[in-house]
Amino acid sequence: MSKLVRFKFYETALEANRDKQILAEKGLNSFIANEQLIQSDWLLSQAVGGIQLQVFEDDLGKATEILKDYKENENMALEVEHTIEDPEFDFVCPKCGSNHIYRDDSATSFFGVSILTSHKFICYYCENEFTH
Repeated sequence: MSKLVRFKFYETALEANRDKQILAEKGLNSFIANEQLIQSDWLLSQAVGGIQLQVFEDDLGKATEILKDYKENENMALEVEHTIEDPEFDFVCPKCGSNHIYRDDSATSFFGVSILTSHKFICYYCENEFTH
């Protein structure tokens, strides 16, 4: 049986878990080291070498190729439908024209009661924030 080797280093557990999931979807086992330690005291990150993604030595080349392919495909533009059949709101994002929007009530309400007449909206598609 091959031994575990350090494959990649991360600053955040989110990035490490994303790559672990990508490898798992392709059938590769991987393990995250130091995640709990660094989350409990981030100052230890440099001392222990950050959050580490480990793979078996025999899978090192395959893991490298899988993540390389993922990174290349991640940069490609995705075709996304800008409209939904029955949107909650009857207006669109002024930046991209999508009607995939939601109202951010956190800044304009107090215990569920609106305190302003205009609301802040955020577009799911381009993350534009606007008021209406």
